[in-house]
Amino acid sequence: MIWWVIVIEAIVFAGIFSAIVLPSGLSDKKHSPSSIANYPPDIQEEYFKTHERVDVSYNSKKVIIAKSLGVSMFCVILFISALLAGAQTFLQGFLLSFGLMIWIGLYDTLFIDWVLFANLKAFRLEGTEHMDKAYHQKWFHLKGMLFPGVVFGTVPALIVGLLIALIR
Repeated sequence: MIWWVIVIEAIVFAGIFSAIVLPSGLSDKKHSPSSIANYPPDIQEEYFKTHERVDVSYNSKKVIIAKSLGVSMFCVILFISALLAGAQTFLQGFLLSFGLMIWIGLYDTLFIDWVLFANLKAFRLEGTEHMDKAYHQKWFHLKGMLFPGVVFGTVPALIVGLLIALIR
């Protein structure tokens, strides 16, 4: 595989991820069940004191649809990345895809969640603007990246590995 291509892919992947996540977090889409599900429970509770309560659990149809669309989109991006990087086997396709998913999980946690989400008031849900400490819960975001994040990253990596094995 071509390592410099993988580095460029990681940078481009972070750009694509940011272009998708940041606008939705800075718009009214942050009030959708699939977005609210990503907020810590104490922020959700405070928000639902003044807004209609919606199902934001991982069993919610809207959350399942949003996460499924995310997995599908990641599969397409990662499959193209694996082809461009020269993956020839299931293992190469899987490892490249899984590595890029771990990278995006770290980028999301360490930069978007810990820096932007925690400090930019635009990400705050209405009625929770005063909850500075709740928005700075590093452990909440790190736990989410580890589980279910790693599991979430495994699914597209397996699919991409399989596709590479089938076409090569």
